[in-house]
Amino acid sequence: MSRIGLKPITIPSGVEINIDANNYVVVKGAKGKLEQQLDKEIQINKEENEINLVRPTEQKRHKAMHGLTRSLLNNMIEGVTNGYSKNLEIIGTGYRAQKQGNKLVLTLGFSHPVELEDPAGIEVEVPAPTKITIKGIDKQQVGNYAAVIRDFRRPEPYKGKGVRYEGEIVRRKEGKTGK
Repeated sequence: MSRIGLKPITIPSGVEINIDANNYVVVKGAKGKLEQQLDKEIQINKEENEINLVRPTEQKRHKAMHGLTRSLLNNMIEGVTNGYSKNLEIIGTGYRAQKQGNKLVLTLGFSHPVELEDPAGIEVEVPAPTKITIKGIDKQQVGNYAAVIRDFRRPEPYKGKGVRYEGEIVRRKEGKTGK
């Protein structure tokens, strides 16, 4: 039984939700507007300030889609009200980040700097040369862009150098030992 899917979603004030017959959902709020096609078999019941989801059968697929649909809808509502952010840390001698217009320029020990154009709907800030903050209303886009930046130089286990999420713990290995 999906415990997540059974929880009702409360709609905060200032958020407008439109659901058509095919479960195409449009959520408008203070921070912006999100649209997504959700599973057509899951029934979405919208009351005054609450949304409940009902699955048609107890099949494994319907149980899985029940919780997923509820989570996606809740993330959309959360995104247009509060937004999402991910923080990255850069560790390593000479490793740094800087913002040039709408480009993020990373110096990560390569022979050339890595330049990334900010995607639409994503705001990137560099409060310090070794810190990056990614903000946006779509949770998936924010997480994906953070993962793209991290993939350029993942933290290595010997010295811990690289780009990591804030608070991420990197397991360290012991280096070679002499005789």
